[in-house]
Amino acid sequence: MSTNALGINMSPQIKREAKRWNQLYKIMTEPKPDIVPTPRECVWKRNKTTLWFHPAKEKRYETPIFLVYSLLNKVYILDVGEGSSVVGGLTELGYDVYLLDWGSPGLEDRELTLDNYIVDYLENAVKRALRHSRANDITMAGYCLGGTTAAIITSITKLPIKNLVLAAVPIDFSIGIVPDKWLEGIQKGQLSFDRFAEAHETLPSEFLYLMFRMLSPIYGSPKINLFTRAHDEKYVEKWRRMDKWTKDTASFAGAAFKQLFNDFYKDNKLLKGELLIGGRKVELKNIKCPLFVFSCSRDNLILEQQSLPVMELVSSEDKTYKVFEGGHVSLALTGAFAGIMDPWLSAHSKEILKVQHN
Repeated sequence: MSTNALGINMSPQIKREAKRWNQLYKIMTEPKPDIVPTPRECVWKRNKTTLWFHPAKEKRYETPIFLVYSLLNKVYILDVGEGSSVVGGLTELGYDVYLLDWGSPGLEDRELTLDNYIVDYLENAVKRALRHSRANDITMAGYCLGGTTAAIITSITKLPIKNLVLAAVPIDFSIGIVPDKWLEGIQKGQLSFDRFAEAHETLPSEFLYLMFRMLSPIYGSPKINLFTRAHDEKYVEKWRRMDKWTKDTASFAGAAFKQLFNDFYKDNKLLKGELLIGGRKVELKNIKCPLFVFSCSRDNLILEQQSLPVMELVSSEDKTYKVFEGGHVSLALTGAFAGIMDPWLSAHSKEILKVQHN
């Protein structure tokens, strides 16, 4: 049994409890943690959108990875710090990584549509990544709504996309975590966000934070876990990063928000093959490259049933679907996304041949 600074004997249980409350006090009183990105350089920029290049620590593969995340959240969830970064994990494994950061639109961006984001920003960023890397082709990897946009661009572009990886991706928008009455109202045209979006022009980040907080338990249940695991310093550090990210929501262009709810949630045009982006019809059957899709067993944001239809809609002969243990946010926050992708990706990426010296 040890003693504290006052010479009072402390049992292991008391020490653990004291540490727990000290950690909780620090969380409540200290500023949010800094997020230090994996070494990177900006290689392209348009308006608020930035394309980051993260070079492999020791390059093993000629095929770079292009990561796409949701327009609704900040992209740094994919690069939250050493030891739990998706980007860092991939660079450690020998992949060059390009990460698209959509940025956060201002009032001047209110007329931006999904067409603008997917064609003007995403497609042009992929072109820039291909030129910068001097690679013959590239792997597209999309997470959450970033997977939806990755699938869309792969189906309409002529760019050389070698592989497509989709994680926790919504394809069927007729189901989801939205309350049934809301979803039914949206689908029947009884509930519309058009006037709300037009009034705000660009939806403020505070609204999106409240919307996610109402719809998903990931914005509440982690606090319960924190109280029980506050003695664990590694867990607390990860919790602080997640807490910062959940409260650091991006704003959203009004025109794109209207399009998202009308074309996807109301009319489910992507699933039906009726979606038009940049004047091009989005038909997932145009996807013929190798495809890897996976869901998480405890995902409270994107249900497995929303992802599964893509397997039947694409024309890819080489396609794999798997379910992994975990939740939606933990997939990124723990860096597990990188480890899940690697076995499949390494088999579908051109490995650099090393010259043997005698």
